Amino acid sequence: MIILKDILYKVAIESINGSTDIAINKIDFDSRKIEQNDIFIAIRGAISDGHDFIQKAIDLGAKAIICDTFPENLVKGITYVQVLDTNKALAFIAANFFGNPSESLKLVGITGTNGKTTIASLLYQLFKKAGFKVGLLSTVKIMVDDVEYKATHTTPDSITINHYLAEMKAADVEYCFMEVSSHGIHQKRTEALFFAGGVFTNLSHDHLDYHPTFAEYRDVKKSFFDQLPKTAFALSNIDDKNGAVMMQNTVAKKRTYALKSYADYKAQILENQLSGLLLKIDGNEVWVKLIGTFNAYNVLAIYGTAIELGLDSLETLRLLSELESVSGRFQYIVSDSNITAIVDYAHTPDALENVLKTINDIRTKNEQLITVVGCGGNRDKTKRPIMAGIASDLSDKAILTSDNPRNEDPDVIISEMEQGVAPQNYKKILTITDRKQAIKTACQLAQPNDIILIAGKGHETYQEIMGIRHDFDDMKIVKEILEQLHK
Repeated sequence: MIILKDILYKVAIESINGSTDIAINKIDFDSRKIEQNDIFIAIRGAISDGHDFIQKAIDLGAKAIICDTFPENLVKGITYVQVLDTNKALAFIAANFFGNPSESLKLVGITGTNGKTTIASLLYQLFKKAGFKVGLLSTVKIMVDDVEYKATHTTPDSITINHYLAEMKAADVEYCFMEVSSHGIHQKRTEALFFAGGVFTNLSHDHLDYHPTFAEYRDVKKSFFDQLPKTAFALSNIDDKNGAVMMQNTVAKKRTYALKSYADYKAQILENQLSGLLLKIDGNEVWVKLIGTFNAYNVLAIYGTAIELGLDSLETLRLLSELESVSGRFQYIVSDSNITAIVDYAHTPDALENVLKTINDIRTKNEQLITVVGCGGNRDKTKRPIMAGIASDLSDKAILTSDNPRNEDPDVIISEMEQGVAPQNYKKILTITDRKQAIKTACQLAQPNDIILIAGKGHETYQEIMGIRHDFDDMKIVKEILEQLHK
C-alpha cells in the first residue's frame, strides 16, 4: 500500500487541502488513463493544460490532485496539493512512487546534439560484453538487461523512466545508460534521478523550434551538469567550444576527452576507412568497426565513461574492438553491383556535414556521391536551407525529399530547403516529394562503385504524414530497390 504523504518527499509544496494520509493506486498526468484511487498531476504542456482536465480526472476516480493552482470549486473528499512546479513535482513523486530506483543503479546520462544514441547504445553493448547486467534508455529502444521494449521519446516522461529503472532494479541491473535530451532536462524529467555520471558530446544547431535561442538550448544542457552530485563524474568533449561551458558550475568530478586538445582521454586517428577506424587511445592502438571522425569522438567518450566506472583500460579497448554499429547510424550495405548505400539518422546540419565529410574523406572521388535528404515538419524551420546547402555542396547529386512532414505540406518544406542551395549547385539537385521514389531515383542514377547516402530517418521504421504513421524503413527499401534494379 502506498500512502500519499510518503511520495511527496522533496516536493516543493505551497498548500494542501485535504488529507495526505490516504492510500493511492497509481500516478498519471494523462486524465484519460486515470482510474479509481489514482493521483492526477496537472501538467501545463505546449498544446494543452492538465489543469483543464482536473474535473475529468476526478470523475474517473482520482483521489488526489497535484496542481500549481487550485481549481475554483474544490470537491469534498478529494485531496488537493498545490506545488511550485508540477513538472518538477511529477519527477519527485514518480521517483518516490517507484522507490527511487536510480539510487540502486549506476546511472549515466549522455547529452549533446549528436552522438547520444551511439554512445548510450554502445556503452550498453560494452558492459554486456564485460559480463554485467545492463539497462538502456535510448531513442531506438529501452533494454532491461536482455528484455527489449519500444522507445517513443529520446527522454521518456518521469513515470516511464522510473518504471523502467524499477524494472532494472528488480532484475539486478548494475549499470544503466540513458540519453538525456534538452526537452527532457527543460521539462524536469531527469530532476529526481541520481546520476553516477554525465557525458557531453557536442552542441550544434537543433531544437530551435522548442528553445527560442541557441543560448537557452546550451544553458539547458549545462543545467544537467550543474545538478550532478559530487559523487558523479562529468565527462566533456573539450574540442567542442561549449565543452568547457558545461563544466563551469558542476560539483561533479571533471573529466575531458578530445582528439585535438589536451585532455584526460586522448585519441589519434591512424586510419579512417569504410570498414572502420584505427585509433591510438592513451598510447594503445585499437581497431573499431565504426566510421568517421565523429565516431572517433563517440568511441573516446565510451572509453572514458568505462574507465570512470571502474573498468580496466586494456579490457575496455579489447571490448571496443568488438562493438557493432547502432541501427540507423552510418549503417551500410554493398549491393551485388558494388553500389554502397548508407543509412544515417543525420537530421541536423552538423550531423549531415559530419557524415558527408566522412564519406568524402574515405572515397576515391572516382565515384558519385548521391545524397537523399529531407527535413521534418513541425520542427525547427531555420535548419532546412542550411541542410540543403550542405547536401548540395558536399555531394555530386542531392535529392531533396520528404522526411516526416507531420502536419506540414512536404512541398513547402522542400521549397524552404531549396532556398539554401547556392546558384552553382542548382544543377546538382533534384526535388522528389515521395521519399520512396527519391530513394529509387538515387538507386537508378547510381553506377557501380557509387555511394548513396539516405539521411534523416535512420532507425525509424515509419513516416508520419498528417498525424498518421505509415510503415517506412529506409534500409529495407533501399535494399529491395537495389536488388530489383541490379539483378
